[in-house]
Amino acid sequence: MVLTSQNQEGDQVVIVVPVTHAAPSDPTLAVEIPAETKRRLGLDDARSWIVVTDANRFVWPGPDLRPRIRGDSSSVAYGALPRALFHRLRDAFADALEARLAGVVKRTE
Repeated sequence: MVLTSQNQEGDQVVIVVPVTHAAPSDPTLAVEIPAETKRRLGLDDARSWIVVTDANRFVWPGPDLRPRIRGDSSSVAYGALPRALFHRLRDAFADALEARLAGVVKRTE
């Protein structure tokens, strides 16, 4: 999750960026998640990257989220990123937006 806000109806609206196992063709457009962070969050051991070019905006919790516990929508939040990693992600996303390499897609709610 990169940003949270509240809409006029009082719903929490989030902007999230995807996580993938596919190595980026351009390393400036993704941030690798360190193995230690992946273990702490309960993710698998394969290398993963946070893609900063394809953000989604939706009311939380929303479509396309994968709960850790089947049927429990509250389990889609795996935990917080370390501050330094979050800052790298935020800065890479801001740079991609500024360079017009990233966009935010409003998802169905």
